[in-house]
This record gives sequence, C-alpha cells and structure tokens, in this order.
Amino acid sequence: MGNQPLIVLSEDSQRTSGKDAQSMNVQAGKAVAESVRTTLGPKGMDKMLVDSSGNVIVTNDGVTLLSEMEIDHPAADMIVEVAETQEDEVGDGTTSAVVIAGELLSQAEDLLDQDIHATTLAQGYRQAAEEATDALEDVAIDVDEDDEEILQQIAATAMTGKGAESARDLLAELVVDAVQSVADEDDVDTDNIKVEKVVGGSIENSELVEGVIVDKERVSENMPYFAEDASVAIIDGDLEIKETEIDAEVNVTDPDQLEQFLEQEEAQLQEMAQKIADAGADVVFVDGGIDDMAQHYLAQEGIIAVRRVKSSDQSQLARATGATPVTGVDDLTEDDLGFAGSVAQKEIAGDQRIFVEDVDDAKAVTLILRGGTEHVIDEVDRAIEDSLGVVRTTLEDGKVVAGGGAPEIELSLALRNYADSVGGREQLAVEAFADALEVIPRTLAENAGLDPIDSLVELRADHDAGDTASGLDAFTGDTIDMGEEGVYEPLRVKTQAIESATEAAVMLLRIDDVIAAGDLAVADDDGDEEMPPGGGMGGGMGGMGGGMGGMM
Repeated sequence: MGNQPLIVLSEDSQRTSGKDAQSMNVQAGKAVAESVRTTLGPKGMDKMLVDSSGNVIVTNDGVTLLSEMEIDHPAADMIVEVAETQEDEVGDGTTSAVVIAGELLSQAEDLLDQDIHATTLAQGYRQAAEEATDALEDVAIDVDEDDEEILQQIAATAMTGKGAESARDLLAELVVDAVQSVADEDDVDTDNIKVEKVVGGSIENSELVEGVIVDKERVSENMPYFAEDASVAIIDGDLEIKETEIDAEVNVTDPDQLEQFLEQEEAQLQEMAQKIADAGADVVFVDGGIDDMAQHYLAQEGIIAVRRVKSSDQSQLARATGATPVTGVDDLTEDDLGFAGSVAQKEIAGDQRIFVEDVDDAKAVTLILRGGTEHVIDEVDRAIEDSLGVVRTTLEDGKVVAGGGAPEIELSLALRNYADSVGGREQLAVEAFADALEVIPRTLAENAGLDPIDSLVELRADHDAGDTASGLDAFTGDTIDMGEEGVYEPLRVKTQAIESATEAAVMLLRIDDVIAAGDLAVADDDGDEEMPPGGGMGGGMGGMGGGMGGMM
C-alpha cells in the first residue's frame, strides 16, 4: 500500500511539470512577441484583424493588436498585460515592451537548457533591470516644459510608422498645444483633451479648438444658432415634470379640472425656464431631457439649450468655461455660470455640433481629427493617443532619451561591463539580459530590410567610441546622432518597458507546474458557472495560434 500513487487531481485535469511547463510558457510568450514584432519602427508593417462579425481593424499599434486578438493561454496573457501596463502608464512603447519580454524568455530558454536554475535566472534578470534603469538615468536629457521644439519632436517620434505619419508635423504641433493647454502645475490630465473623429476631408484638415465641441444640436429650431459672450449653465438633471415614485391615479370629473391640471404643468415648466433666464444664462447644457413646453419657453427667452449631454462632456464644459454643474434649476445662481466668448451650432462633415470656444485660459480643448475613411481616422486616433501620452509623460518627468535603438545599445554595453562584477551564475543571466535588449535595434534593422548584423556592429562601434545617442536611421541604413535628427522618447517609456518586461519574464520562468482544470466548472457567488483559472489552457493556446494565423 505504501508504494501506491496518491491521486489528488480530477481525471479531467491536465498537468504539465518541470521543464515541459517552463518550455510551454516560454513558447507562448515568444509567440505573442513574434506576432507584433514586424510592426516595430518607422518601417513596421500593419496587421489586419477581422472578428467573427466581420469588423476590420488595420493597425500596427501593439496594445490594440494584442487586446483584439483572442488569446486564452494564461502565459501568453501575461505578456499581453505587459503591453496594457505600458499603455496605461506611458501611452507608447507597447510593442517594444512585448518584444523585450519575448526576447528575455528566448535568452532564458538557452540558459535553462544549460541547466541554469530558473531562480538564478530570475535573480540575474532583476539585477540587470535595476542596473539598466540606473544607466538610463545617466544618458537621459533634461527637457524644459516650454521647449516646444523638443516636445513636438517627441510627439512626432511617437507617430512615426503609423497612419498619421503623412501629417505628423501638423499633428505634433496640435498635440503639444493641446497638452500644454490642459497642463496644471501638479500634473497633466489628458482626459481634458477631447478627440473628435470626423470622417471626411484629409488628415491635414485636422485642427485644435480651444474649447469643447459637443456632438449635439440645440433642441429647438426657434433657438438662436449663436451666442456671443455667453453665460453658460450646466444642469445635472432634467427640465421636465418629475414623475412620482409611487403609482398614483387621479380621477378627473370636470374638463375644467383637466385644464387646471395642464395649466399647472405648463406654469411649472415656464417657471423653470424663467429661473434659468433670471440667473443670466444664455446657454444651458442638460444631461437629461427637456420637455417640449420648456423648450418653447427657453426659445422665447433666446436661450440655447442642449439636452442629453454626456457626463464627460459636462466635465470638460465645466473646466473650459468655469461653470459649476448644479443638480437642478432651483439650485442655479449667477455664481454657477461659466463664460464662453462664442457658443454656436456649426456643421462639420454634414453633422451639426455645438462649438463652445473663446474661453478664458482654456483648460479643456478639443482635437478634431479628419480622415478619408473610418479605418484611416481610427488609426490616426491611435497615433494621437500615443503622442498625447508621451508629451504628457515628458512634461511630468522632464527627461527624455534618444530613440532609434540608441538607449538599448548603450544599456547592452553597460550591462556587459556590469556583468564582470556579478558573481556566480547570475553573471550569465545579466549577459543574457544585455543580449536581449539588442532585439530592439536588430528588429528595427530587419523591418527596414537592412542587415541586422552589420547594423549592430556599427552601432556598437559608435557607442564604444562614446556616442551615446547613435541610433539606426531606418530609411538610409546609416547610424546617426538621434539627438541631431530630433528622434526622442520619454525616459519613462524605456524604464517602464524594461521593468514590466522583466517582471513578466521572471514570473513565467519561475513557474514549474501548470495545472489545467479541464472541463470542470466552479459556481461563482451568483450561482453561474465559471471556468477556473487556467481552465481549457491547451485549447486556448491552439485558439491563439489560429487567431494569429488568420491575422498575419
């Protein structure tokens, strides 16, 4: 009896242990990295994603690709989280972060085959990442918040290789103006920059409006189209007769009673409109409905009224005009009103919108993006989001590094020197980390149709000679000073990519046992059935492969 095996798992469970588990996780991570690797750089290619409904997305934005792909493998999903973290923290560098994570796993695979323990690898990788972030600080360049030239270069760098590149100088200027407009002393909240996508025209027709554009029309044709030097009210409620919370029945036995009832309703609505007029409002934005009779009285007072305004638009209106949102008409006073030099209903690409412009010291702005087709404008929007993120990050941190693979080569050399001071087998992990970082310039060269070996040799020679800003020009194949070329990236883009890629790689390498619960289901708190973590893992990886096959 003592030699009988003890079975503690369900017959439906699948278990992978030891090197098989490590190899499976490494392969999954590498597969995710390879799927987006060809999109990196100014000559990166685009991918087309088609979902089951036939919706098409054409993009080379890393986080968009990975979030839209149906990836079910738990290890692969951890690499996707690297891109999502990078997007949330910085807004750019998602593809770089994933490619570095994949290469760290690839380098680790070779060392695991040489019987280097995963814990040793993890320790070496952590030491290397810490040393790399310190080395990045040494090569970082300080940027003043008023240096518009470098800020525009940073914005343009983030758009390079994306659909917006044809008009990147114009868009970079608009992005910098937008971010500087909403910047506070403490931080920069890009949520105060509204991006309005308008299909029609060309990308060059894009413009920045210092104010807010609301995708609505005035509620009545009898209201003015335009209000100059307008006082703006924002009401978080309805301009309607409130219904009772309980069901009530009113018996009317006399036509006079019905007339009285209707007159009382009408008087209440007239009183609402009068209170808005008495407060001095020329324009009122309401997040709920506006009764037809209330519309009539507001039009009589010459007030422009807009209903069903989104809460996000209300917040931007309040920030732009200085108005204080109130919960009802009874609470509205003159002190709650904001100011706008111009409020007008205008047509843009065949649609009517309300433009709130000429506001004092605009702290909320709107970027109008134009494009010939919906797919084009969606890709421009993704490029703009990246640019807004990097300019915001630069203003917050005040530090940038050269692009074009320059920082990765510099870090690789620094880590090889550092490895000599690291004792034990961790030294091998540090050297592997140094090799992994070179995947960025190598990929830039490959995607540009250049010889990656020649490019790396030239870059190493430049950096050995002390040229820390030497990077690869993907268009000519030469190694040039990226600072002189104006190719910059925020320091945080690089540090965040290295830190998150390292953490994901270390987590996957330390896993030596994977248990998939098969078709077992566990009831959640609501009594519904849910798959347990890791359930259906084998099939999930197959699904990911199929999804990538359809995408490529």
